[in-house]
Amino acid sequence: MYGILEGTGFEVIEPEFATLFAGHIRVERLWSGARWCEGPAWFPAGRYLIWSDIPNNRMMRWDETDGSVSVFRPASNNSNGNTVDLQGRLVTCEHLARRVTRTEHDGSIRVLADSYDGKPLNSPNDVVVKSDGSIWFTDPFYGIASDYEGDQSPVEQDGCHVYRIDPSDGGIRRVADDFAQPNGLAFCPQERFLYVSDTGASHQPDGPAHIRRFAVAEDGQLTGGEVFANCTNGLFDGFRVDRDGRIWTSARDGVHCYTPDGTLIGKVLIPEIVANVTFGGPKRNRLFICGTTSLYSVYVFANGADRPV
Repeated sequence: MYGILEGTGFEVIEPEFATLFAGHIRVERLWSGARWCEGPAWFPAGRYLIWSDIPNNRMMRWDETDGSVSVFRPASNNSNGNTVDLQGRLVTCEHLARRVTRTEHDGSIRVLADSYDGKPLNSPNDVVVKSDGSIWFTDPFYGIASDYEGDQSPVEQDGCHVYRIDPSDGGIRRVADDFAQPNGLAFCPQERFLYVSDTGASHQPDGPAHIRRFAVAEDGQLTGGEVFANCTNGLFDGFRVDRDGRIWTSARDGVHCYTPDGTLIGKVLIPEIVANVTFGGPKRNRLFICGTTSLYSVYVFANGADRPV
């Protein structure tokens, strides 16, 4: 009964996963033509999705009303991760400029973070916004490791870390400093936990390929950091959490779904390496999937967490 369901794009590992989709649901490829898709962010007011095509130095836009795809930002500073803040503004990690920015309602771009302790950041990778307005981002070195996703440059920080931008004064604080390559991140629905992936295995043969879980205090302090799940196929990159606390994370063979206790219950199979995902649509029950060259989507019986991350 369980296993790879022929022709559906779903692999059921635990019975719970079979309750999260209908038998007739199929994965849809919405567009193709990128080099490395990343950072999808859903804008409900406009019914469109923004995502990054990092090596092509552009951001793309898919319109739900007519299915059209256009270039949203032709010179994006090799943007990577994107999210939407509490006021519906676009927050973006830029590899080339080594910064985190916010696109204001009038279209102007404001720099939120480009340095720490007087030195340039490495290459901000992924970003989320907490309900208190604080902005959290990861800073591995991928954007400065070569000229493919930015400009090859020396690492000026003392490592690759996780940071928090304070909502009141814009101050930047390092909140985790024991990662090899911190990558995707997301809060659980109640924001009691922060999940962060580590893709250190990309440059270290025996490096980490897992997601860690931290307890989050009201002042933003993190404790814990135990391994939540190890990737069984490739690396965990970006991921999102649904209202029931399940994690839907990218992997080499598609999207892996984990329960809050760390059990892998199933997969959405994609014929390309997946880099990131997000929930969208009017009911936030449509999972948008950034494959290597293509944008995919699939409807599931789950809804993205209510926060705009």
